[in-house]
Amino acid sequence: TIQGQSLGVEAGARHIARAVATAPDAATASSRADRVLAAVTDEYGLDPATVDVTVGCTNVGAACPEAGATLVVTVAAEVALPLVPPVLGLERVARVPVEATSAQKVSRTWGAG
Repeated sequence: TIQGQSLGVEAGARHIARAVATAPDAATASSRADRVLAAVTDEYGLDPATVDVTVGCTNVGAACPEAGATLVVTVAAEVALPLVPPVLGLERVARVPVEATSAQKVSRTWGAG
């Protein structure tokens, strides 16, 4: 359903932001983000082919994430409208975008190893 998948992108953004912000380094952050995304797409029935994750930072120098920065994660997906028959390609165009954004402060110990 649209509501369930809307909750899915919200959960994905929130949990990915938290997982990345509390990781000790970039490799761990990437691994955690991948695992969270896989779990959320499975649990909420999101189509992995339509899910897009964007990670960025505010108030940061060259690196993102870095200690003390505010991490912003956006998860977007497309959801098929219910009750649209798979005729004449209608199921491909009868989709709505859902998106959620979450912000999380990066740990002061980020990268301290």
